[in-house]
Amino acid sequence: MTIEAVVFDFGGVFTSSPFSGLHAWHIERGLDPELGLRAVFGPYDQDTDHPWHQLERGEIALEAAAEQIKAVGAEMGLEIDLKEMFGALGGESGARSDVVEKGLALRASGYRTALITNNIKEFSDGWRAMIPVDELFEVIVDSSAVGIRKPNLRIYEMTLEQLGVAPENAVFLDDAPGNIVAARAAGMHAILVEDDHSGAFEELDRLLAER
Repeated sequence: MTIEAVVFDFGGVFTSSPFSGLHAWHIERGLDPELGLRAVFGPYDQDTDHPWHQLERGEIALEAAAEQIKAVGAEMGLEIDLKEMFGALGGESGARSDVVEKGLALRASGYRTALITNNIKEFSDGWRAMIPVDELFEVIVDSSAVGIRKPNLRIYEMTLEQLGVAPENAVFLDDAPGNIVAARAAGMHAILVEDDHSGAFEELDRLLAER
């Protein structure tokens, strides 16, 4: 089968991983990162009713989610202030210029391109300003706009339907292992992007050369 489409995640692909940044934030403050990240994000390889998941599906506003997450943290013996936590990361994660260039080159070469992002409405203007979204992608599927988030298989199916590409003819890049598992379950090729993202794009080049 020929690869016709390359589908990207945003955070952790076009930027450094927010999870890695928040892990380091906890360590710097002598806090347990696994406990803190679980309180804030819930089980990220699942799609649940955790307030962060509801936020990413556009079901609740950021302010409401912050209060609910604060309560979740309190039950775990943690004091969580989302505004402080994310504010401390502000400006640390600019766009990866090499990934932007790669995306533009792929589209210019004739590959269909799309973005599937678990995101929140209140951050939309900010992340869209970081990269040339209209030049990079034919299709943009934002969880907070469509009411579905990764790893729900429907968000992959929706993206492929909009592209008009069969799953076996598409490859997906993401930094969350659970989202990679889900993409493969949807029939797509999938590549995990790690903090050193160069290996993932070398793997992408090999896959495209083979197909």
